[in-house]
Amino acid sequence: MPGAVSRFAKIAAIAVLTSATIFASLGDAEARRAGGGFGSRGTRTFQAPPVTQTAPAPAAPIERSMTPRPQTTAPASAQQPFGAQRPGLFGGFGRSMIGGLIAGGLLGMLLGHGFGGGFGFLGMLLQVALIGGAIMLAMRYFANRRQPSYGVGGQNRSNAQSYGQQSYGMSSANNSSFQIPAIGSGAGSASPSRGNRPSDEIGLAQADLDQFEELLTDVQTAYGAEDYATLRKLTTPEAMSYLAEELGENATNGVRNRVSDVKLLQGDIAEAWREDGGDYATLAMRYSSVDAMVERDSGRVVSGDDRRPSESTEVWTFVRKPGADWKLAAIQGSEQRAA
Repeated sequence: MPGAVSRFAKIAAIAVLTSATIFASLGDAEARRAGGGFGSRGTRTFQAPPVTQTAPAPAAPIERSMTPRPQTTAPASAQQPFGAQRPGLFGGFGRSMIGGLIAGGLLGMLLGHGFGGGFGFLGMLLQVALIGGAIMLAMRYFANRRQPSYGVGGQNRSNAQSYGQQSYGMSSANNSSFQIPAIGSGAGSASPSRGNRPSDEIGLAQADLDQFEELLTDVQTAYGAEDYATLRKLTTPEAMSYLAEELGENATNGVRNRVSDVKLLQGDIAEAWREDGGDYATLAMRYSSVDAMVERDSGRVVSGDDRRPSESTEVWTFVRKPGADWKLAAIQGSEQRAA
């Protein structure tokens, strides 16, 4: 009987440990499908951009940025940024205790000694229950700590959340797909309402909108081709660092994000403003593209579709220094609400 109990204890311990590993892997895969933003929008980096007709639901908050977060006097719970690491149910000592419990308990059971011997069959069951509970707590803690990654291809960014709705006037020049705000626009606006309404404080011209559309196509195409040189010309150094990081992760994982046939379907201005001698413009853009994640060696499609185009809606921010062209500074995912 003692031999049977010992074998059962070993099997139970191995089963618990295996289950924890599987659940943790599934949780990580789920987290990586969530959307998030990266880059900088100047002093408005951590402010939600206004809603637009193209993106009538909230853009994903910017989670990866070199811009310092503003200090506030709000309660600690309100200051916690989206996706930031949480302290968990216990403090550092509690985490160490749980780690010791898991390691010591499993090691003792695998060696046939339990937590010190003498507990018998009921003691063994209690050990399994304690270890299982500790592993669940640890899993929840690590799940809360995980931050979602954000890919540039539409397949990696299409699950972010979105904002309410606003109507605009359509620009007919050059049959542009961009919509220009019918109210609150123009460089002469002294103090436009920030709230949830679009605004154009610098008076964007049709040439600017054409360049934004061109940047959308060029950046996506260069990303799909892993063309680092072109990406450096089209983006800020900060945005480029995040794009290069994602391309490196894809290469490490043996996959490649193919993006081609990018076409802007609809776009409108969320806000445009001037600060620190530079111009910023945030625009919502809905576009179609052939977007698929494929294995680097075999070309086998892992996710997405490498034949048929799919649609994505995102919020892009561009920045321009005096006498220079616009460059991509930030990307935030967005998702249309179901009708």
